[in-house]
Amino acid sequence: MRLAFSIVHLVICVVLMAIVMIQSGKTSGLSGALSGSSDTFLSKNKAKSLDARLARATKWFAGIFVILTIVLNLI
Repeated sequence: MRLAFSIVHLVICVVLMAIVMIQSGKTSGLSGALSGSSDTFLSKNKAKSLDARLARATKWFAGIFVILTIVLNLI
């Protein structure tokens, strides 16, 4: 039982790291304002859809990670 939870925990860890690495940084707004570039309508919509999904996935996988960590600690 512990081996199965450990394997799932490892997979969740790798997926969580990948999702966090894929996300765009939040500092792009300040550097864009300093350099004079402006966001277009399409870039704003893309940021809302993709970044929102990635943020939601990060929250779910982080929750699963925490629960599995607690379960593995109790076993």
